[in-house]
Amino acid sequence: MLVELLISTLTQGLIYALVSFGVYITYSILDFPDLGVDGTFPLGAAVTAVLLVAGVNPWLTLPISMIVGALAGFLTGVIHVKLGVRNLLAGIITMTALFSVNLQIAGSNLTVDRGTDTIFTSAPVMAVLGDMSLMGRKLVVSLALVIVVKLLLDAYFRTKSGLLLRAVGDNADLVTTLAKDRGQVKLLGLVLSNALVALGGCVVCHEQRSFSATMGTGQLVYGLAAVIIGVSLMNYYSASPAARALVKGPLRWLAVPAGTTAVILGSTLYKLCVQAALSAGLPANMMKLVTAVLFLLVLVLSGRKGEEIIHA
Repeated sequence: MLVELLISTLTQGLIYALVSFGVYITYSILDFPDLGVDGTFPLGAAVTAVLLVAGVNPWLTLPISMIVGALAGFLTGVIHVKLGVRNLLAGIITMTALFSVNLQIAGSNLTVDRGTDTIFTSAPVMAVLGDMSLMGRKLVVSLALVIVVKLLLDAYFRTKSGLLLRAVGDNADLVTTLAKDRGQVKLLGLVLSNALVALGGCVVCHEQRSFSATMGTGQLVYGLAAVIIGVSLMNYYSASPAARALVKGPLRWLAVPAGTTAVILGSTLYKLCVQAALSAGLPANMMKLVTAVLFLLVLVLSGRKGEEIIHA
């Protein structure tokens, strides 16, 4: 029972790391408080649920959800960059609009039948991992997806476009001096961020076989907490001579972990903390309260208390 609970929690941490990747881009890189995340997450789930019920190949739901998420990010970017609305308000407008959009797409709730294939029960996965339990397949597939996305992000951040994206959050004037439109760079970052958040919602829908109009509530808080925990731990790790001394030989690459690695670590640890609180006897309907309290503790203990997240 304990092993199953641990595997389930790790799977959840990995899946929600996809959401945290998106929050990492907006908050830690762009310094953009994108509240639209709470609308984009269920958007990805709503589109996925409808497609699965319609019999669409489960793997096709991944890129489709990313496309609709990218469109949501594009809307936020246009409202902010083109219409001149403050970033906080732009996110709120998108989040509010997406609530109605999600209801229009999938209603208030939509359940995917057990006989419908998901990415965890699809033919390719069953051919390779058919001997595993469903719980084991969920963990392996989620881990594979997160690693693929992490590697792609790491590769992108090393490109010219990725470097400009990182620069616009640190020093927007520098981007301007390079004859680049910082507004367009922000727009690109929001598109990429929301595509990843919608992907997270898509995978959650596959894992839970359901969509709920309220499932996006608190996703921004979760993503922020995961980013802060991961970045804080990695900063401490990188600054600790004792920790660095443990990394030698073939493990030397661990000495300077990427920001995406910190996000995965933070997401997993945060899910473990939430699960530990629930396992201690707190009722499930208190989960949002537990999430909020844990986030407050993370802010206080990390010393940030609302100040902008250090760019990783």
